[in-house]
Amino acid sequence: MKILILCTGNSCRSQMAHGFMQSFNKDLYVRSAGTEASGKLNANAVKAMKEIGIDISHHTSDSVEKYLGDEWDYVITVCGGANENCPVFMGKVEHRLHMGFDDPSHATGTDEFIRSEFIRVREEIKETFNKFYKEEIEPQL
Repeated sequence: MKILILCTGNSCRSQMAHGFMQSFNKDLYVRSAGTEASGKLNANAVKAMKEIGIDISHHTSDSVEKYLGDEWDYVITVCGGANENCPVFMGKVEHRLHMGFDDPSHATGTDEFIRSEFIRVREEIKETFNKFYKEEIEPQL
């Protein structure tokens, strides 16, 4: 099963979703990429995932261009805000899905508030992707 998770910067939400999917089943082939990849991971996203025992620090922030020639069972976009731009992936894809989440990297305010936004979005991603895994992926394995 090959799953590609797309976002704009590939530094936060797509990386967390990637980490969750891989934690649900190590045998899945999961990658994440960005339409405008930042080239680095968001430190707050790495920290939020590490707090629950998932290490994404070794992930790389890659451009979607890297994966355009590949075939995918699922391509999932996770851009949540109305101002974000996640174009349709035009590669060879069996299923295209959208699961939108707010971008916690846009949170402003105190350190505590910013941390709470990363945790909130992390938990939303976990819940949504766990349901997707249990209902869509697991029955196919």
